[in-house]
Amino acid sequence: MCMIQNDANVLLVNRPDRLGFPGYLAPGGKVDFPESIVDAAIREVREETGLIVKDIIYKGLDEFCEPNEGLRYMVFNYLATSFEGELLENPPEGELLWIPIRKAMDLPMQDWFKRRFPLFFNEGTFELSFIWDKNKDETIKETIKHYGMGTIRNP
Repeated sequence: MCMIQNDANVLLVNRPDRLGFPGYLAPGGKVDFPESIVDAAIREVREETGLIVKDIIYKGLDEFCEPNEGLRYMVFNYLATSFEGELLENPPEGELLWIPIRKAMDLPMQDWFKRRFPLFFNEGTFELSFIWDKNKDETIKETIKHYGMGTIRNP
């Protein structure tokens, strides 16, 4: 996932219900073997928005595990503060909107994205890890850490 920041605004995709994960979120997608994770983030932004991001900064990892199914889903999060190109007229993932950062949390978002959103703008990096038991429909363990300035903070 790559958050694109332009001054006090971010570019978000208003993803429709029919595509799954409806609501506002940052561009992102899957890594095609054997491309690197960074190259995948840059490619996904270009495919979904038409923009070519520059100065991409690693911000953190969001991980979800379901032990009964042996499933591990990882999202590598990046922030891009410069870009070139023009927005697509007909973006494939939903409407593209520049949103003021201070107003973005008021928009409809998936809970997992809302939890992650402010972390893109904090100094340092973050680690979010959740182990979820599908059979019990509950989180059995969560790890939330922020790394920066030589310290580790557990909120």
